[in-house]
Amino acid sequence: MKEILSKLIEHAPLSREEARRALLDIADGKCNDCQLSAFMTVYMMRSITLDELIGFRDAIVERRLPVDFEGVDAIDIVGTGGDGKNTFNISTATCFVVAGTGRKVIKHGNYGASSVSGASSVLEHHGVKFTADTSVLRRSLDESGVCYLHAPLFSPALKSVAVARRQLGIRTFFNMLGPLVNPTRPRHQLLGVYSLKMMRLYHYIAQREGIECTVVHSLDGYDEISLTSPFKVASAQGERVYTPAELGFGTAAQSELWGGDTVERAAKIFDDVLDGRGTRAQTDCVIANAAFAIHTLEPQTSLTEAIALAHESVESGRTRKCFDKFLEINRQ
Repeated sequence: MKEILSKLIEHAPLSREEARRALLDIADGKCNDCQLSAFMTVYMMRSITLDELIGFRDAIVERRLPVDFEGVDAIDIVGTGGDGKNTFNISTATCFVVAGTGRKVIKHGNYGASSVSGASSVLEHHGVKFTADTSVLRRSLDESGVCYLHAPLFSPALKSVAVARRQLGIRTFFNMLGPLVNPTRPRHQLLGVYSLKMMRLYHYIAQREGIECTVVHSLDGYDEISLTSPFKVASAQGERVYTPAELGFGTAAQSELWGGDTVERAAKIFDDVLDGRGTRAQTDCVIANAAFAIHTLEPQTSLTEAIALAHESVESGRTRKCFDKFLEINRQ
């Protein structure tokens, strides 16, 4: 790590293999917190290269605890985080809306490192006990439509840096890695990113890996479809910019998506949305993300049809039923 840090301080990029070896050392606990902080700080001061990002991903995947659901056609719905917007748990709520339409979701997530409430934070607040027991995970997927993989249980490298990330409390390059290392390696993904540069990187990786991935970025900086501005979408079908109005939504104010100062407040908003009691802005942004997730799974389903399916999932109560079943299975 000393050699790696010296190279980085001299503004030299790492090769894919050097990046892989550095992350393997981190995963194996060979680096202290000071070295970890210095390592992460470098990438706050300069952009990560494609080779570095792929090398880091290679290391995490190499050390991961793999999970095999035998070809289940599912989607991961995740944002990189680190956009500084402190929204409520939009992508997590989206998972249960999609599940309420009869589709399957395998979400890979963690506690919030740079926000109040990450996916693991809001689920743990509801009493969820995280597990790597594949029988429980498979039952959750089959019966509730959602399986949740708490990242530190499956990726030693992410567990090794958890304390340092929380202490830094700001975006690091590990925000970028989470969406790339779901241990089930799902073939479909709805991925929100905080910058157009990140969109290009992820879109390239998805194409190279053969993943049916839709990458979204709201042009005012959100790592999801926030409906607070026009948003850009990149997928196998190409790239384009949408406005909220052309999909039948109003434009939301940023304040309407704020997740509050506590996990409790974020969880209350999360519950309200799942129960159909969210504000129009809160519900609409979840519906919009769910629609693009459905369209990613089934490109033959138009966005108009997907929006209608997502609305029906919430309004019929099926979204809430999926979450209740998820809690029944995962609180044990």
